[in-house]
Amino acid sequence: MNEIGTILLVLLVGILVWATAYYLLKLFFEREYKNVILETKKDNKKLILPLRLQAYERLILLLERISPNSLVIRAQNINSTAFNLHTELLSIIRTEFEHNLSQQLYISKEAWNLILNAKENVIKLINLSAQEIPPDAPATQLSNRIFTAWIQINPTPTSVAIDFLKDEAQKLF
Repeated sequence: MNEIGTILLVLLVGILVWATAYYLLKLFFEREYKNVILETKKDNKKLILPLRLQAYERLILLLERISPNSLVIRAQNINSTAFNLHTELLSIIRTEFEHNLSQQLYISKEAWNLILNAKENVIKLINLSAQEIPPDAPATQLSNRIFTAWIQINPTPTSVAIDFLKDEAQKLF
């Protein structure tokens, strides 16, 4: 019976040593796994932060470029008609927007919705202004009508979106 007791004691000590080693190794590997995940996230932030900032910059530039203040001046041609200016303005907005479409990946849904809203409101303002001017009128008449309508909007949709983007970008720091 003494031999059986010794075997059971050795077996019990072996099981205790094995369980302790298993538990300690499990804790070690879990901690290492968490450290690897944290390092990966940290490295990803280093890579993604510049991309996100660039997205905010590009989208603010988009909003500035589709704002009627700069848009009309860039598209203005002295010898052009209101119809030609109207078409050119919509084309520029569409091109600018399509060029920056992928930037929505790096910003919040709310920010993207404000950008879409600003773009749609600028297009609506241009279309409504164009309806008030004969198509064969000089482009300057349409320009004046757009500027007049834009000045009456306070705050402008583009400035609201720009302010939101600035605030959101500040949260990255």
